[in-house]
Amino acid sequence: MNNRAYDELLSRILKLNGDNCKLILDDSVRLEIPNFSSEISDIAIALKPWRKGPFNLNELFIDSEWRSFIKFNILKPYLNLEGKSVADVGCNNGYYMFKMLEYKPKSITGFDPSELAFLQFSFINQFAKSDIKFEIAGVESLPSYKMKFDTIFCLGVLYHRSDPIKCLKELKSAMNLGGEVFIDTMYIDRDDEMVLSPNTSYSKIPNISFIPSIKALQNWTQRAKFKSFEILATKDTDIFEQRKTQWIDSQSLGDFLDPNDSSKTIEGYPAPKRIYIRLT
Repeated sequence: MNNRAYDELLSRILKLNGDNCKLILDDSVRLEIPNFSSEISDIAIALKPWRKGPFNLNELFIDSEWRSFIKFNILKPYLNLEGKSVADVGCNNGYYMFKMLEYKPKSITGFDPSELAFLQFSFINQFAKSDIKFEIAGVESLPSYKMKFDTIFCLGVLYHRSDPIKCLKELKSAMNLGGEVFIDTMYIDRDDEMVLSPNTSYSKIPNISFIPSIKALQNWTQRAKFKSFEILATKDTDIFEQRKTQWIDSQSLGDFLDPNDSSKTIEGYPAPKRIYIRLT
């Protein structure tokens, strides 16, 4: 996004009347907006693609590519955020951070280098009026950041890093004593300590360098000096959770898999599986 487009969209967002809105948190992040206008719909469309969500703004349903409540509901039984300082690293548009508000944390800080993600967050928060802080920065900024956190989320980030052990060390550096890190990442289903290193892309995603087995992932966390490795869940990624909608205008999971064998990616690798872990 060029600077002019960014500035124009941010200016339009900040001019929206967000007074007296009601935030409702269920599987969707819902907002009841008494002063709804066509400008709200126009801005939402201008902010495509919407990857995380969904969001409801009155009757406007932003049907994001990912049904992110599936991931959040997997983690939900393990969350104890009341009174804690929380970070969401790779927070995208803030869907998960808005969902965390119901747990009454002391603070929530999101980190994401994407300007579009920040604009989407700002658009929703113009009505939600939360105290969530959004830093346009990545995981590499954590070691020098001005505060540390009791609970850190890093969802869907690790497999995008060319040095995953360095990423894990950066996450650990941002933990308070007694803190925890929740991670969701792709893995390959095998019993040894091996790592898949795709040739040019995995599931049509070019910026994936390494996909570990569970044992290899655990080895990475040990090298990063985490003390415990707790598996919370594993799950196949399916087209109920990730699919093309009118809010992304591009391909999605159905286009990334072998049309004749959904157990494989279009490149012939095992189809995406995800593991959810808690580290201390």
